[in-house]
Amino acid sequence: MGALVDLIAVVLLNAYAAVLIVLRSRVYGAALYRPMLVNVALSFVPVVGALVAVAGLLFLAPVLSALAGQLRGGVPFILWAYLVVATLLWLLFFPNAIYLITELNFSHRAANDEVPLWFDIIHTLTLTLSGIANAIASLLIVQAEFIVLIADPSGGAGAPAFSWFFAGAVIVLGAFGVYLGRYLRVNSWDVKHPASLARKLVNHLREPGRALEVGGLVLSHAVLVALVYVPVFTLFYRASFA
Repeated sequence: MGALVDLIAVVLLNAYAAVLIVLRSRVYGAALYRPMLVNVALSFVPVVGALVAVAGLLFLAPVLSALAGQLRGGVPFILWAYLVVATLLWLLFFPNAIYLITELNFSHRAANDEVPLWFDIIHTLTLTLSGIANAIASLLIVQAEFIVLIADPSGGAGAPAFSWFFAGAVIVLGAFGVYLGRYLRVNSWDVKHPASLARKLVNHLREPGRALEVGGLVLSHAVLVALVYVPVFTLFYRASFA
């Protein structure tokens, strides 16, 4: 029940962020900043992806169990193939969640903007918090899924080390994805053209100071997300499996 309440809270936070974006236009007569609405929707995709992956696993497990006698050794392979593909698809969209941290630059404000600063502070802060909440919720679901499948969570010894390595890698890769999105204007679906993406990244990193810039953004974003995520997941793990 507690997990459902938490999920509802995350959904409401996203809805509130979207409502504030629309109210900014309706109340103060400012132009509707559509990119923010798109970013809210993209930010919630990892949560949906994580839930769909778990739902698919719950459906797949009994089906494979029923076919175990016929497939023999093929069951584990099919299960892990599904998990790998589902996780990679989820990972492609994970950076969209923490990308919303970068919206705190107030780039949507004009010099003669009549929108009060206090409104934009609340509006962009809500947007950022919704992205962080989406990232935490989706990663929590995926990390817990792997723990249940690989280890015995009822042992009471805390989350297994491998799951923390997984979460850490995802957070770092997500932060790198934020850099690609903000500075190279890369989207998740651009992985369809890996050669072009690689050339664009290499040419970008050859510019003076870019490597240091990448390291600074990735490190700062990863630390921020980790400092929020680790205690949240620890509390969830203790409440669910201890």
